[in-house]
Amino acid sequence: MTDRSRPAQAHADTAGAEGAAGRSAVVVGGGLAGITAALALADAGVRVTLLEGRPRLGGLAFSFQRGELTVDNGQHVYLRCCTAYRWFLDRIQGAALAPLQDRLDVPVVDVAKPEGRRLGRIRRDPLPVPLHLGRSLAAYPHLSLAERAAVGRAALALKGLDLADPTLDTQDFGSWLAAHGQSARAIEALWDLVGVATLNAVAGDASLGLAAMVFKTGLLSYPGAADIGWARVPLGELHDRLARKALDSAGVRTEVRTRVTSVSTNENGTWSVQVPGETLQTDAVVLAVPQQETHDLLPTGALDAPERLLGIPAAPILNVHIVYDRKVLARPFFAALGTPVQWVFDRTDSSGLAAGQYLALSQSAAHDDIDAPVATLRERYLPELERLIPGTRGAVVKDFFVTRERTATFAPVPGVGRLRPGARTKAPGLYLAGAWTATGWPATMESAVRSGVSAADAALSALGRPRPRRLFAFEEAA
Repeated sequence: MTDRSRPAQAHADTAGAEGAAGRSAVVVGGGLAGITAALALADAGVRVTLLEGRPRLGGLAFSFQRGELTVDNGQHVYLRCCTAYRWFLDRIQGAALAPLQDRLDVPVVDVAKPEGRRLGRIRRDPLPVPLHLGRSLAAYPHLSLAERAAVGRAALALKGLDLADPTLDTQDFGSWLAAHGQSARAIEALWDLVGVATLNAVAGDASLGLAAMVFKTGLLSYPGAADIGWARVPLGELHDRLARKALDSAGVRTEVRTRVTSVSTNENGTWSVQVPGETLQTDAVVLAVPQQETHDLLPTGALDAPERLLGIPAAPILNVHIVYDRKVLARPFFAALGTPVQWVFDRTDSSGLAAGQYLALSQSAAHDDIDAPVATLRERYLPELERLIPGTRGAVVKDFFVTRERTATFAPVPGVGRLRPGARTKAPGLYLAGAWTATGWPATMESAVRSGVSAADAALSALGRPRPRRLFAFEEAA
């Protein structure tokens, strides 16, 4: 690029003459938060430039090629209560490619007991809350009768918590569960089964506020809230190809392999965004990048205590990928107990594998394994799969590899809520987005999209632009 300074603008202005004469914005970061903010701003007639340092969009929910396989870096799921992410799928015309279950149904395999492998299920009935899970809980074989009764009482107590109470963020979920009669087995076999996958932390390490939000919204808000959805195509098809198509149609100028080096204010109240060889002049900037990068780009005075961003801890997720020479698993996924394995998904069809079966193990809060050598992980997990899936015994492992996200999410530790900033900064025209910002949700795809909407709303208000009619409305959320 040659060194030049020019206003940020889209390749094609599809917002009409009013948009062309209107305001401009630069969105830094092409993950779900940044894509959402860019679409929302462009839909309101703002001229938008989206800058992403990687060669693709999608952030930490992406795909890559490994031989004949198209591999997702990690298994991502969402729930019916994730109304913002569902809006996002609709907006990029991808909802049909990531359908939801007709109703919640989670097979849970326990291999801890001497009598061997035992299958249970968590599923809902078409009944009002909390009766929708009553029959499933009553028949759940992985807990004793007394433990099942105690779970019901704790669920009712959880339902009564006020999510607006700031003291909830100072307490840990594990202590609260123990104080409400939950045994170590109940925490492992039920609360952590759900909580580790959604919070990326065990109960003892998780904020009561975030845990209560997950369980109240997902399991205790309305009967279908916890129905599970996941992509039946590679994530790159959704979060890169379809997202880029939607951005192009909205008139957004999208630049990948373009890393922002600085963001600064101008004397006239506009902003300068510096990339190698070019300076973009714009009316508003949305920083939709991780907290470390946000901290490094923030102008002086934009936040009262910018060092708080560096205090937001990270939590890892490990994914173990195995290709077998034959089909070994009949169901699309299951959760596991009594083993290091957490969740197992069949990714054969979405990966493009022509023969055999490809399974992906999603291991959240993987502090102990995240840096382990592949050979060590192979020795650890293949025998566990033989205990869990009889069909793997005698099957040939054609490929074994891992993907590691050492900073997959922020860690939802007690007290993290006070460290998460909102969308607005003290610098007029500068806004923050990302799953780590103050959305009220843990670090999920839902949180990322909500943050992008919040940042766009704040920017549109300052720019004097009307909110697009089709933008996700927070009052629609469960």
